[in-house]
Amino acid sequence: MENELQQLKEEVLGKIADAADVKELNDVRVAYLGKKGPITDLLKGMGKLPAEERPKMGALVNEMRQEVTGKLEARKEVLEAEAITKQLEAEAIDVTLPGRPVKLGNAHPLTRVIEEIEDLFISMGYAIAEGPEAEKDYYNFEALNLPKGHPARDMQDSFYIMEDILLRTHTSPVQARTMEAKGGEPIRIICPGKVYRRDNDDATHSHQFMQIEGLVVGEGIRMSDLKGTLTVFAKKMFGDEREIRLRPSFFPFTEPSVEMDISCFKCGGKGCNVCKGTGWIEILGAGMVHPNVLEMAGYDSKKLSGFAFGMGPERIAMLKYGVDDIRQFYTNDTRFLSQFQRTEV
Repeated sequence: MENELQQLKEEVLGKIADAADVKELNDVRVAYLGKKGPITDLLKGMGKLPAEERPKMGALVNEMRQEVTGKLEARKEVLEAEAITKQLEAEAIDVTLPGRPVKLGNAHPLTRVIEEIEDLFISMGYAIAEGPEAEKDYYNFEALNLPKGHPARDMQDSFYIMEDILLRTHTSPVQARTMEAKGGEPIRIICPGKVYRRDNDDATHSHQFMQIEGLVVGEGIRMSDLKGTLTVFAKKMFGDEREIRLRPSFFPFTEPSVEMDISCFKCGGKGCNVCKGTGWIEILGAGMVHPNVLEMAGYDSKKLSGFAFGMGPERIAMLKYGVDDIRQFYTNDTRFLSQFQRTEV
Protein backbone atom coordinates (compact mmCIF):
# COMPACT_ATOMS: atom_id res chain seq x y z
CA MET A 1 0.00 0.00 0.00
CA GLU A 2 2.85 2.36 0.81
CA ASN A 3 4.45 1.65 -2.57
CA GLU A 4 1.20 2.54 -4.31
CA LEU A 5 1.03 5.81 -2.40
CA GLN A 6 4.63 6.60 -3.37
CA GLN A 7 3.93 5.89 -7.05
CA LEU A 8 0.78 8.01 -6.95
CA LYS A 9 2.66 10.88 -5.34
CA GLU A 10 5.48 10.74 -7.89
CA GLU A 11 2.89 10.63 -10.68
CA VAL A 12 0.95 13.70 -9.54
CA LEU A 13 4.09 15.68 -8.68
CA GLY A 14 5.43 14.95 -12.16
CA LYS A 15 2.27 16.24 -13.81
CA ILE A 16 2.37 19.31 -11.60
CA ALA A 17 5.94 20.02 -12.71
CA ASP A 18 5.03 19.47 -16.38
CA ALA A 19 1.95 21.75 -16.35
CA ALA A 20 2.52 24.49 -18.98
CA ASP A 21 -0.10 26.96 -17.76
CA VAL A 22 -2.60 27.63 -14.99
CA LYS A 23 -5.42 25.92 -16.86
CA GLU A 24 -3.45 22.71 -17.28
CA LEU A 25 -2.41 22.88 -13.62
CA ASN A 26 -6.02 23.25 -12.56
CA ASP A 27 -6.91 20.16 -14.60
CA VAL A 28 -4.27 18.21 -12.60
CA ARG A 29 -5.75 19.46 -9.32
CA VAL A 30 -9.26 18.35 -10.30
CA ALA A 31 -8.02 14.99 -11.60
CA TYR A 32 -6.21 14.04 -8.37
CA LEU A 33 -7.85 16.07 -5.60
CA GLY A 34 -11.38 16.33 -6.99
CA LYS A 35 -14.35 14.38 -5.70
CA LYS A 36 -13.53 11.49 -8.01
CA GLY A 37 -9.74 11.77 -7.76
CA PRO A 38 -7.52 8.89 -6.47
CA ILE A 39 -6.33 10.81 -3.41
CA THR A 40 -9.91 11.55 -2.37
CA ASP A 41 -10.78 7.89 -2.96
CA LEU A 42 -7.95 6.84 -0.66
CA LEU A 43 -9.30 9.06 2.12
CA LYS A 44 -12.80 7.69 1.65
CA GLY A 45 -11.47 4.11 1.73
CA MET A 46 -9.78 4.41 5.13
CA GLY A 47 -12.77 2.74 6.79
CA LYS A 48 -12.17 -0.53 4.89
CA LEU A 49 -8.66 -0.99 6.26
CA PRO A 50 -7.92 -3.03 9.38
CA ALA A 51 -8.13 -0.93 12.53
CA GLU A 52 -4.42 -1.24 13.26
CA GLU A 53 -3.42 0.11 9.79
CA ARG A 54 -5.76 3.09 9.69
CA PRO A 55 -3.68 5.58 11.73
CA LYS A 56 -0.52 5.01 9.76
CA MET A 57 -2.16 4.98 6.34
CA GLY A 58 -4.33 7.98 7.23
CA ALA A 59 -1.25 9.93 8.23
CA LEU A 60 0.55 8.97 4.97
CA VAL A 61 -2.42 9.91 2.76
CA ASN A 62 -2.93 13.26 4.55
CA GLU A 63 0.80 13.99 4.32
CA MET A 64 0.72 13.27 0.57
CA ARG A 65 -2.40 15.38 0.11
CA GLN A 66 -0.81 18.34 1.90
CA GLU A 67 2.41 17.98 -0.12
CA VAL A 68 0.48 17.84 -3.42
CA THR A 69 -1.62 20.87 -2.40
CA GLY A 70 1.54 22.82 -1.51
CA LYS A 71 3.21 21.92 -4.83
CA LEU A 72 0.07 22.99 -6.72
CA GLU A 73 0.07 26.42 -5.05
CA ALA A 74 3.77 26.94 -5.60
CA ARG A 75 3.54 25.89 -9.25
CA LYS A 76 0.51 28.18 -9.73
CA GLU A 77 2.48 31.19 -8.49
CA VAL A 78 5.32 30.38 -10.88
CA LEU A 79 2.97 29.95 -13.87
CA GLU A 80 1.08 33.18 -13.11
CA ALA A 81 4.35 35.10 -12.86
CA GLU A 82 5.51 33.62 -16.19
CA ALA A 83 2.20 34.55 -17.81
CA ILE A 84 2.50 38.15 -16.63
CA THR A 85 6.09 38.33 -17.89
CA LYS A 86 5.06 37.02 -21.32
CA GLN A 87 2.17 39.49 -21.49
CA LEU A 88 4.44 42.40 -20.61
CA GLU A 89 6.95 41.32 -23.23
CA ALA A 90 4.21 40.98 -25.86
CA GLU A 91 2.76 44.41 -25.01
CA ALA A 92 6.06 46.19 -24.63
CA ILE A 93 6.25 49.65 -26.20
CA ASP A 94 9.41 50.73 -27.93
CA VAL A 95 9.84 54.21 -26.52
CA THR A 96 12.65 54.90 -29.00
CA LEU A 97 10.22 54.87 -31.94
CA PRO A 98 9.33 58.32 -33.33
CA GLY A 99 5.91 59.58 -32.18
CA ARG A 100 2.97 59.98 -34.49
CA PRO A 101 2.49 63.60 -35.59
CA VAL A 102 -0.56 65.29 -34.05
CA LYS A 103 -2.57 67.43 -36.42
CA LEU A 104 -3.31 70.87 -35.00
CA GLY A 105 -6.77 72.30 -35.53
CA ASN A 106 -7.39 75.70 -37.04
CA ALA A 107 -9.45 78.54 -35.67
CA HIS A 108 -12.74 78.63 -37.56
CA PRO A 109 -12.93 81.67 -39.89
CA LEU A 110 -16.01 82.92 -38.06
CA THR A 111 -14.20 82.60 -34.74
CA ARG A 112 -11.26 84.54 -36.19
CA VAL A 113 -13.50 87.37 -37.37
CA ILE A 114 -15.51 87.55 -34.14
CA GLU A 115 -12.39 87.59 -31.98
CA GLU A 116 -10.82 90.24 -34.20
CA ILE A 117 -13.92 92.44 -33.87
CA GLU A 118 -14.08 91.86 -30.11
CA ASP A 119 -10.40 92.74 -29.68
CA LEU A 120 -10.87 95.95 -31.66
CA PHE A 121 -13.83 97.20 -29.66
CA ILE A 122 -12.37 96.11 -26.33
CA SER A 123 -9.32 98.23 -27.19
CA MET A 124 -11.76 101.13 -27.69
CA GLY A 125 -13.20 100.69 -24.19
CA TYR A 126 -16.20 98.51 -24.98
CA ALA A 127 -17.37 95.65 -22.77
CA ILE A 128 -18.85 92.38 -24.07
CA ALA A 129 -22.46 91.72 -23.06
CA GLU A 130 -24.45 88.52 -23.54
CA GLY A 131 -28.04 87.44 -23.13
CA PRO A 132 -30.40 84.47 -23.60
CA GLU A 133 -31.04 83.04 -27.06
CA ALA A 134 -34.60 82.09 -26.05
CA GLU A 135 -35.91 85.61 -25.50
CA LYS A 136 -39.07 87.33 -24.33
CA ASP A 137 -41.12 89.06 -27.00
CA TYR A 138 -40.89 92.24 -24.93
CA TYR A 139 -37.10 92.53 -25.12
CA ASN A 140 -36.87 91.25 -28.70
CA PHE A 141 -39.46 93.67 -30.05
CA GLU A 142 -41.44 95.94 -27.72
CA ALA A 143 -38.49 97.39 -25.81
CA LEU A 144 -36.93 98.20 -29.18
CA ASN A 145 -39.84 100.31 -30.38
CA LEU A 146 -41.56 97.40 -32.15
CA PRO A 147 -44.97 97.02 -30.46
CA LYS A 148 -47.31 94.15 -31.31
CA GLY A 149 -48.77 94.62 -34.78
CA HIS A 150 -45.86 96.76 -35.99
CA PRO A 151 -45.26 95.99 -39.69
CA ALA A 152 -41.48 95.89 -39.21
CA ARG A 153 -41.91 92.65 -37.25
CA ASP A 154 -42.58 90.94 -40.58
CA MET A 155 -39.01 91.76 -41.62
CA GLN A 156 -37.81 89.29 -39.00
CA ASP A 157 -39.90 86.16 -39.44
CA SER A 158 -39.47 84.48 -36.08
CA PHE A 159 -39.35 81.08 -34.39
CA TYR A 160 -41.87 81.31 -31.53
CA ILE A 161 -41.61 78.75 -28.72
CA MET A 162 -44.55 80.12 -26.75
CA GLU A 163 -46.82 83.11 -27.27
CA ASP A 164 -44.35 85.46 -25.60
CA ILE A 165 -41.11 83.45 -25.97
CA LEU A 166 -39.12 83.17 -29.20
CA LEU A 167 -35.63 82.50 -30.47
CA ARG A 168 -34.13 85.97 -30.67
CA THR A 169 -34.02 87.45 -34.17
CA HIS A 170 -31.13 89.81 -33.37
CA THR A 171 -28.84 90.57 -30.44
CA SER A 172 -30.58 93.91 -29.79
CA PRO A 173 -32.44 92.39 -26.79
CA VAL A 174 -29.07 92.26 -25.04
CA GLN A 175 -28.84 96.03 -25.47
CA ALA A 176 -32.35 96.50 -24.05
CA ARG A 177 -31.59 94.26 -21.07
CA THR A 178 -28.26 96.01 -20.41
CA MET A 179 -29.83 99.48 -20.51
CA GLU A 180 -32.57 98.34 -18.16
CA ALA A 181 -29.99 96.88 -15.74
CA LYS A 182 -27.76 99.97 -15.84
CA GLY A 183 -30.58 102.26 -14.69
CA GLY A 184 -29.56 105.36 -16.60
CA GLU A 185 -25.76 104.90 -16.42
CA PRO A 186 -23.53 105.39 -19.51
CA ILE A 187 -22.99 102.29 -21.63
CA ARG A 188 -20.41 101.12 -24.14
CA ILE A 189 -20.92 97.48 -25.15
CA ILE A 190 -20.87 95.03 -28.03
CA CYS A 191 -23.19 92.02 -28.10
CA PRO A 192 -22.00 88.98 -30.09
CA GLY A 193 -24.17 85.88 -30.36
CA LYS A 194 -26.36 83.54 -32.38
CA VAL A 195 -29.67 84.71 -33.81
CA TYR A 196 -32.48 82.87 -35.59
CA ARG A 197 -34.85 83.76 -38.43
CA ARG A 198 -37.14 81.72 -40.64
CA ASP A 199 -35.06 82.06 -43.80
CA ASN A 200 -34.59 79.45 -46.48
CA ASP A 201 -30.95 78.40 -46.43
CA ASP A 202 -29.04 79.36 -49.57
CA ALA A 203 -25.66 80.82 -50.50
CA THR A 204 -26.33 84.10 -48.65
CA HIS A 205 -29.01 83.23 -46.07
CA SER A 206 -29.22 80.92 -43.06
CA HIS A 207 -31.92 80.22 -40.48
CA GLN A 208 -29.24 80.55 -37.79
CA PHE A 209 -26.34 82.96 -38.01
CA MET A 210 -24.11 85.21 -35.91
CA GLN A 211 -24.57 88.88 -35.20
CA ILE A 212 -22.55 91.51 -33.39
CA GLU A 213 -24.25 94.68 -32.27
CA GLY A 214 -22.76 97.69 -30.55
CA LEU A 215 -24.30 100.30 -28.26
CA VAL A 216 -22.98 103.53 -26.80
CA VAL A 217 -25.12 105.73 -24.53
CA GLY A 218 -23.96 108.85 -22.75
CA GLU A 219 -24.03 112.63 -22.74
CA GLY A 220 -23.30 114.39 -26.01
CA ILE A 221 -23.12 111.28 -28.22
CA ARG A 222 -23.50 112.41 -31.84
CA MET A 223 -23.71 110.94 -35.32
CA SER A 224 -20.12 112.02 -35.88
CA ASP A 225 -19.06 109.71 -33.05
CA LEU A 226 -20.81 106.85 -34.81
CA LYS A 227 -19.13 107.67 -38.12
CA GLY A 228 -15.70 107.88 -36.50
CA THR A 229 -16.19 104.54 -34.75
CA LEU A 230 -17.31 102.82 -37.95
CA THR A 231 -14.40 104.34 -39.90
CA VAL A 232 -11.92 102.83 -37.41
CA PHE A 233 -13.72 99.49 -37.66
CA ALA A 234 -13.65 99.46 -41.49
CA LYS A 235 -9.97 100.34 -41.72
CA LYS A 236 -9.03 97.75 -39.10
CA MET A 237 -10.98 94.94 -40.76
CA PHE A 238 -10.41 95.72 -44.44
CA GLY A 239 -7.30 97.92 -44.66
CA ASP A 240 -6.26 101.51 -44.00
CA GLU A 241 -7.16 102.59 -47.54
CA ARG A 242 -10.86 101.83 -47.02
CA GLU A 243 -13.38 104.65 -47.14
CA ILE A 244 -16.92 104.52 -45.79
CA ARG A 245 -20.20 106.14 -46.74
CA LEU A 246 -23.45 106.33 -44.80
CA ARG A 247 -26.77 106.08 -46.64
CA PRO A 248 -30.16 106.98 -45.10
CA SER A 249 -32.19 103.94 -44.08
CA PHE A 250 -34.87 102.88 -41.60
CA PHE A 251 -34.75 100.82 -38.42
CA PRO A 252 -37.49 101.10 -35.76
CA PHE A 253 -34.99 101.32 -32.91
CA THR A 254 -32.75 104.07 -34.37
CA GLU A 255 -33.50 107.58 -35.67
CA PRO A 256 -31.87 108.68 -37.88
CA SER A 257 -30.83 105.30 -39.34
CA VAL A 258 -28.12 104.58 -41.88
CA GLU A 259 -26.60 101.76 -43.92
CA MET A 260 -22.81 101.75 -44.04
CA ASP A 261 -20.87 100.87 -47.20
CA ILE A 262 -17.12 100.49 -47.58
CA SER A 263 -15.11 101.17 -50.72
CA CYS A 264 -14.54 97.92 -52.58
CA PHE A 265 -11.30 96.30 -51.45
CA LYS A 266 -10.93 94.44 -54.76
CA CYS A 267 -11.26 97.26 -57.29
CA GLY A 268 -10.67 100.25 -55.03
CA GLY A 269 -13.98 101.81 -56.02
CA LYS A 270 -13.69 101.44 -59.79
CA GLY A 271 -16.37 98.74 -60.04
CA CYS A 272 -16.05 94.95 -60.25
CA ASN A 273 -17.98 91.71 -59.71
CA VAL A 274 -17.57 91.88 -55.92
CA CYS A 275 -19.18 95.32 -55.61
CA LYS A 276 -21.49 94.70 -58.59
CA GLY A 277 -19.98 97.60 -60.46
CA THR A 278 -20.86 100.23 -57.82
CA GLY A 279 -17.47 100.55 -56.15
CA TRP A 280 -19.13 100.12 -52.72
CA ILE A 281 -20.04 97.12 -50.55
CA GLU A 282 -22.78 97.20 -47.91
CA ILE A 283 -21.46 96.08 -44.52
CA LEU A 284 -23.84 96.98 -41.68
CA GLY A 285 -26.73 99.03 -40.37
CA ALA A 286 -26.52 101.70 -37.70
CA GLY A 287 -28.07 104.87 -36.33
CA MET A 288 -28.77 107.02 -33.30
CA VAL A 289 -30.75 105.20 -30.60
CA HIS A 290 -34.44 106.11 -30.84
CA PRO A 291 -35.63 108.26 -27.90
CA ASN A 292 -38.49 105.80 -27.27
CA VAL A 293 -35.95 102.98 -26.74
CA LEU A 294 -34.01 105.11 -24.27
CA GLU A 295 -37.13 106.10 -22.35
CA MET A 296 -38.43 102.51 -22.09
CA ALA A 297 -35.08 101.47 -20.60
CA GLY A 298 -35.20 104.22 -17.97
CA TYR A 299 -32.96 106.81 -19.67
CA ASP A 300 -33.73 110.52 -19.98
CA SER A 301 -33.61 111.01 -23.76
CA LYS A 302 -33.37 114.79 -23.29
CA LYS A 303 -30.07 114.50 -21.40
CA LEU A 304 -28.57 111.35 -22.90
CA SER A 305 -28.20 110.07 -26.44
CA GLY A 306 -26.53 107.11 -28.05
CA PHE A 307 -25.73 105.22 -31.20
CA ALA A 308 -26.06 101.56 -32.15
CA PHE A 309 -24.83 99.38 -34.98
CA GLY A 310 -25.26 95.79 -36.05
CA MET A 311 -23.22 93.56 -38.35
CA GLY A 312 -23.10 89.94 -39.45
CA PRO A 313 -19.74 88.21 -38.89
CA GLU A 314 -20.59 85.79 -41.74
CA ARG A 315 -20.91 88.75 -44.11
CA ILE A 316 -17.61 90.19 -42.88
CA ALA A 317 -15.86 86.80 -43.16
CA MET A 318 -17.24 86.16 -46.65
CA LEU A 319 -15.83 89.47 -47.85
CA LYS A 320 -12.59 89.21 -45.90
CA TYR A 321 -11.75 85.66 -47.02
CA GLY A 322 -13.52 85.52 -50.38
CA VAL A 323 -16.09 82.89 -49.35
CA ASP A 324 -19.03 82.71 -51.76
CA ASP A 325 -21.44 80.47 -49.82
CA ILE A 326 -22.48 81.07 -46.19
CA ARG A 327 -23.29 77.37 -45.76
CA GLN A 328 -19.59 76.51 -45.85
CA PHE A 329 -19.25 78.02 -42.38
CA TYR A 330 -21.61 75.39 -40.92
CA THR A 331 -20.93 72.16 -42.82
CA ASN A 332 -17.67 71.42 -40.93
CA ASP A 333 -15.93 70.35 -44.14
CA THR A 334 -12.26 69.96 -43.18
CA ARG A 335 -11.21 70.73 -46.74
CA PHE A 336 -12.73 74.19 -46.34
CA LEU A 337 -11.51 74.74 -42.78
CA SER A 338 -7.95 73.63 -43.58
CA GLN A 339 -7.53 76.70 -45.79
CA PHE A 340 -7.41 78.85 -42.68
CA GLN A 341 -4.09 77.70 -41.27
CA ARG A 342 -3.11 78.23 -37.66
CA THR A 343 -0.71 81.09 -37.12
CA GLU A 344 1.78 80.47 -34.33
CA VAL A 345 2.32 83.48 -32.08
